[in-house]
Amino acid sequence: MRRPSPLPPPVGAASRPRADAGTPSEPIAPSEPVEASVAGGAEEASLAPVIPLTHDVDREGPDAASPREPEGDTQVGLRDVWRAARARRKALRAEVRRFTGRQRRRRLTWFASLAALAALVVGTVAAAYSPLFGVERIHVLGTQQLDAEVVAGALDGQLGKPLPLVDESAVKAALVAFPLVETYTLEARPPHELVVRIVERTPIGLVQSAAGYTLVDAAGVALSTTPTPPAGQPLITVDAGTSSPAFVALGQVMRSLPDDIRAQVTEASATTRDDVTLTLGGTRTKVVWGSAEDSAMKALRLQTIMTARPPADVSVYDVSSPSAIVVR
Repeated sequence: MRRPSPLPPPVGAASRPRADAGTPSEPIAPSEPVEASVAGGAEEASLAPVIPLTHDVDREGPDAASPREPEGDTQVGLRDVWRAARARRKALRAEVRRFTGRQRRRRLTWFASLAALAALVVGTVAAAYSPLFGVERIHVLGTQQLDAEVVAGALDGQLGKPLPLVDESAVKAALVAFPLVETYTLEARPPHELVVRIVERTPIGLVQSAAGYTLVDAAGVALSTTPTPPAGQPLITVDAGTSSPAFVALGQVMRSLPDDIRAQVTEASATTRDDVTLTLGGTRTKVVWGSAEDSAMKALRLQTIMTARPPADVSVYDVSSPSAIVVR
């Protein structure tokens, strides 16, 4: 500890050694004479010795400047404070981690699951668009009048392409060449098979023209044309053509007939949408159908009455009103 500076000596004091000092001190010279006045006259003041005031910090006792600190005590420094603060922060972080451990594990599980799912999706998409899933076989289903192998051969341009990259517009362009195809669907069967499901058009009869006999469906689409009428197809007579309402009504009636009645129809005619008429077999029995409304109910009633009274004994079945069938 730093010693304090000694006090300045009093003015006019003569120097003399301290009585209790271990070693004599150096005398201090008087500064300048001081005049003093005494009652009854003036006389020269005698010079008084100056007593130096010193503080011996090493000396124990009441004259010591400050008490000595006991040995063994350590002072708290900045480094100790920093270490204590760091230990406190470390303990606080440990407590926070202990109380949030379950939440962190749950979050880690979610992140791992999402990462695995993303990796699976990316891997699946990458594999699907690679040659590993290229088309090697084309399987055509649903054909009855068409040759399935011929249809599959028209789609050979899709061989070798990855299943997700099959060109649907090219498939449509290839199937348009087959008039009997009404609708189709594509089905991918990994890893190498493409399935084409076809719904063929249902022909309803023959329309006679200068070119011959044209087989048409209910929408008036020409399926084929031959110079002679093929067996098993009725002759259709509609003066307004295949795009008229009369032909549309006739087509709906023909498609609603059961197979056993449909096989007996040899002619079908209509001048308006409300007067569709059918002719059955060699007996030339007429079926007055009327409009295409309630065709399913009319077909059921006609089938029942034909069982009870066969066409050989009947000239006309009038089912234009299904609630009151007339048989003549």
